[in-house]
Amino acid sequence: MKKYIAEFIGTYALVFFGTGAILVNDLTNGAITHSGICIVFGLIVTVMIYTFGPISGTHINPAVTIGFQISGCFDKKEVVPYIIAQIIGACGASLTLLLLFVEHGNLGATLPSGTILQSFILEIILTYFLMVVILFVSQNKDTAHFTAVAVGATVALEAWFAGPICGASMNPARSIGPALVNGNLEHLWIYIIAPVLGVILAAITFKLLKE
Repeated sequence: MKKYIAEFIGTYALVFFGTGAILVNDLTNGAITHSGICIVFGLIVTVMIYTFGPISGTHINPAVTIGFQISGCFDKKEVVPYIIAQIIGACGASLTLLLLFVEHGNLGATLPSGTILQSFILEIILTYFLMVVILFVSQNKDTAHFTAVAVGATVALEAWFAGPICGASMNPARSIGPALVNGNLEHLWIYIIAPVLGVILAAITFKLLKE
């Protein structure tokens, strides 16, 4: 249970601080700024990996859990419990934010600002590169100790670049939490299917290049 609790807390923190930064930015007329939101997402991922990495690996992302399993780095029996813990953590964070900021119904949900196809393709590409970094850095003994910094930097970089267009979710749990709590499920499928496709491609890349 320690692993599942760690995944719950880590995903809760990611959604609470990350989407919370979006809410505070909106409510304070841009006090945090887009750059600040990206930094918050990157930093919370970095901190959670350092905190819970030794316990659960700090996936805090259903797509990452699936990617690890496909690449052969994770026990398939743990996939469903991990994903359940992650989604519960994300929903818990969004419920907390709803209680704190009742006047902000969006809750930092990921929504496409361009076309649906544009966001779908962007999410695939963004998640692909995120998973490539995770796999190649964390599974190499010479670079494993840089995992937290590398992954956090990748999250911040990709959010900086694509956040204004697609939301740069790269994480089904991060999108499911706000969507379920605010009831807006219209575009949620993009942020579930696209990241999974991205990690599948990343796992294939990892297997080919590692062999």
